[in-house]
This record gives sequence, C-alpha cells and structure tokens, in this order.
Amino acid sequence: MSEPFTSLSSDLTELILSHLPIPSLLRASVVCKRWHSLISSPSFPSLPHHNLPWFFLHGLHNTSSKNNQSFAFDPSSNSWFRIPSFPFPSHDFIGSNGFLFSTAPSFSFSPVLKPRWKSTSPLRFSRINPLVGVFFDHKASQSHISKPHFIVVGGVRFIGNLVDIEDRLAVEIYNPSSDSWDLCPTLPADFRSGNSSQTLSSALFKGRLFVFGIYTFFVSFFDLDKHVWSQVQTLRPPGVLFAFLIACQEMLVLAGMCNGPRGPSFNLWRIDEKSMEFSEIAIMPQDLLYGLVDSEEDDKFASLKCVGIGSLIYVFNEEYHKKYPACICEIINESGKCSWRRVPQLPSPVNKFHKVISFCSTVLPHNIFLGEGEEIGLVEPMSD
Repeated sequence: MSEPFTSLSSDLTELILSHLPIPSLLRASVVCKRWHSLISSPSFPSLPHHNLPWFFLHGLHNTSSKNNQSFAFDPSSNSWFRIPSFPFPSHDFIGSNGFLFSTAPSFSFSPVLKPRWKSTSPLRFSRINPLVGVFFDHKASQSHISKPHFIVVGGVRFIGNLVDIEDRLAVEIYNPSSDSWDLCPTLPADFRSGNSSQTLSSALFKGRLFVFGIYTFFVSFFDLDKHVWSQVQTLRPPGVLFAFLIACQEMLVLAGMCNGPRGPSFNLWRIDEKSMEFSEIAIMPQDLLYGLVDSEEDDKFASLKCVGIGSLIYVFNEEYHKKYPACICEIINESGKCSWRRVPQLPSPVNKFHKVISFCSTVLPHNIFLGEGEEIGLVEPMSD
C-alpha cells in the first residue's frame, strides 16, 4: 500500500472506502488486513447507494442438488454475484427482507448471505409455502429493538400425502425474546381458494401486512399492532390479468400484466392504502417486455413474476427461456416518476431449474463477508 494511505486515520480511511460500490469494496478488502477489518465490521458506514435492494434468485433442481444455483444482483454496480451453494433444510424455503426461511417440518431461518440456520420453537401449525414477513417491534425495550419478528400467514399443510384444502391456518407471529409463537386470526375466508405464496402477494407497509390475491385480486391487511384483519376488498384496474402488491418507499404499488385495447402491457399503479383507489404511474417499455418472453408462445406472459422493496421493482421470467431474464424499474421519488432498464444476463453456465425462488433484500457491506477469509463470488456484468 502506498505511503499516503497508510498515514490516514482509520476514520478517514473508512469514510473514503464507504463511497465505493460493493464490488470495489470486495477488491479493497483484500488489499490489507486493516482494510478488511474496516470493511467487514458491522459498524462500517452504509451510504444510500448501498441501500438499494438486491435481487436474489435461487434455482432448485428436483433430482440433483449439484445443479442448484444461487445468484444475487447488485443494482448499484449492475453486477451479478454467484452465491456459494449451501444446504437448505428443505426444498420448500422462501426469502423475505434479509432472511431465508424454511417452514416445514420445522421453522428455521438464516441471513441471506450467511448460511447459519437457526431453528425457532415449533409453529403451532406446520405449513409450506406461506407468506412470511419481517418487522421490528418498536414498542419493545431498547435491548430488543434490533431483534426481528416474523409473521407467518396462510400456506398449506399435509394430512398424510394430501393437502388439507379446508384448513385456513392461523396467522402466527414469532416473538424472539421468548422464542414463542402468538396465534392470531386466520386469513379471511375469501382467500381460501389460494392461500399460499404461489397465489398470494404481500407487502409490509406502515405497520400493516397487506395480502393480495395475484389472480383473484382480493386485498386485505393485518394490523400488526391490533392483530385484526381489515374488510376484504377487490383491487383490479381495468384489463389486469394478474398482479403483485409491493411496498415502495412511501407508497403501495400494484404491478401487473394487462391486456388492453393497445395489446399486452405491464403496468404500475400507485395505491391509496385507505381507499384502495389506484392511479397509473408507469408502463414497461415494449422492448423490455418482449425481451422477457418467447414471442412464439401463446401464454408467454404467464410466467412473469414481480418482486420489490424500497425504490426498486424487478420483473422477471421464472421459466428457463433466455436464462431467466429480468428488468428493473426505479421509482425516482414520491411523484411516481419511473426509470426502466434491462438487468444483465445471468453469468453462464446457468442450469435449468424445476423451481425458482426469488425475492428482494437490502445488503449492507459487511453482509458480503460470510466468515473468515470467505466472501461471495463476484461475477462481472455481461454485455446485453
């Protein structure tokens, strides 16, 4: 290392390094032990460009776990990371707000980039494919404020080898202080025809967990303080075929596939959380939309999925077509002004998966360090 850098104080060195994007931080962390110690510390400063939510894609292969692959996309550097494979408790896992979850046969969780699975006390009702949200109880004492609470909604459970289609499972909330689950009222009966994460979308927004039927367009929210459900309403802009509800900064956004007078389109609407009224804020450019699908297929848009938090919304194809292509929409401010762009292709080789699990999460700089001398593998962005 050159003399000018060695003469800088730790605080000033840390400040300079904090302005680097995460790929550059990875490289800087191997320059010397001092820089590695600064960058990998939980106290390392997190600037706004570090808080853009990443897009995670986990591909599972039914017959050979060797073909499983995991990727993470950093929007600030426009780079894909290849995440080292690590064992999952089961194939029925989901991701949400910085964590991976396995809900059956027992409930366990792990940070998205740190493969350290931790089991909780058992759920009262074991289930697969539920909605899982992560929130912090700000009414708790200061010593507990950093501990995440989990809310588990819906899902299905098996009796023998059969799915129990009649059982509407109770909402359960995990209290980390007592390692216990609190039972809450069940998901409203209107969602009975599809009460798993495959048919439902959720958004944590202003102390409420909103649940939305991707194909039924029913919407209701669960008050995290009062533990009650709101009245079920229908939220369906004209022409919508399917849609996803997303919490973006200070607004609720509905993102969905439409079939209107001018043909297929993927639209975004701002939702008033009190009245459930909607106003259109953006339409995906047609070249991006058709870049996500195979134009020869009749139902080519059916496999499109959407996830997002913060200021970013990711739209992607969960089928193997073009190796799981994706695009990204950044909501610039509260006015709803949007900017669209294509996400670079996944780095080759990309296997064909039987199941794709995807979600968004913010990633702080120290999260990229899995352990002593072990970091996630950086893959440089590829040209479109």
